[in-house]
Amino acid sequence: MDIKKTIRMSKIAEYLIVFVMITAAVYFLIPLYVMLVNSFKPLSEIRGGNMLALPRAFTFAPWKKAWATAQIGVQATGLRPYFINSVKIVIPAVLISTLMGAFSGFVLAKWRFKGDTIIFSLLLFGCFIPFQIVLIPSARVLGVLRMAGSTQGLILIHIVYGLGFTTLFFRNTYANIPTEIIQSAQVDGAHFMKIFTAIMLPLSAPVIVVSLIWQTTNIWNDFLFGVSFGSSRSQPMTVALNNLVQSSTGVKEYNVDFAGAIMTALPTLVIYIASGRYFVRGLTSGSVKG
Repeated sequence: MDIKKTIRMSKIAEYLIVFVMITAAVYFLIPLYVMLVNSFKPLSEIRGGNMLALPRAFTFAPWKKAWATAQIGVQATGLRPYFINSVKIVIPAVLISTLMGAFSGFVLAKWRFKGDTIIFSLLLFGCFIPFQIVLIPSARVLGVLRMAGSTQGLILIHIVYGLGFTTLFFRNTYANIPTEIIQSAQVDGAHFMKIFTAIMLPLSAPVIVVSLIWQTTNIWNDFLFGVSFGSSRSQPMTVALNNLVQSSTGVKEYNVDFAGAIMTALPTLVIYIASGRYFVRGLTSGSVKG
């Protein structure tokens, strides 16, 4: 009798957990649904009310306007050139910060030297520094390097700020790789770079995926660095979206704003949907030693 009661209670608890999870998912997805359905409506239909209803007159005009002909500032342009800016910033910043993180993580995990713990602690501390604190020093550095207001300057900022995270990812993974593998390679005459490229990197596939996803989403979604250090020609898509929303004069075009917001968020959303499981798997790959 007690066993049956326990089984019944466990099933009730399971159903309750599922119900809470579904309710939470619906609650968090409603804003996305509202943005999506209203981005395909003409403005007159939105102003008529019932924003939860499906579009009666389906149209791609808001998407076209947000992408190519929306008014941003004093220029008749759209999100397209700023999308290209974001791509130009994200690709080199992600690749360079990931490679540098792999290299520094390998050094800090397997090569002991004086001050290595202090260096790792400082890198780890850098992961928790708020963006706002580094704005003035970063602006000063970019000014000295003559990179202020340029795409290259934004790439440098994201590389430096992301290096602490990528180093942490790789260092924790490499720390769980047996040192005997490296020692055997040294006995066979392998030098530092040979060990790194031929042994460590092939074993790093899960954490490389983590680093790529983490850096891509963080850099793509960045607004503060883009608006602080970018110019009108080098600003990323997130800054252009803000300009798009703020630049409306007269009648507010909510359908265009919704379309622009979805376009801006779509790349990172696709990345997490397509590779989210690999992200979680990579995070846990170095959690168990051996």
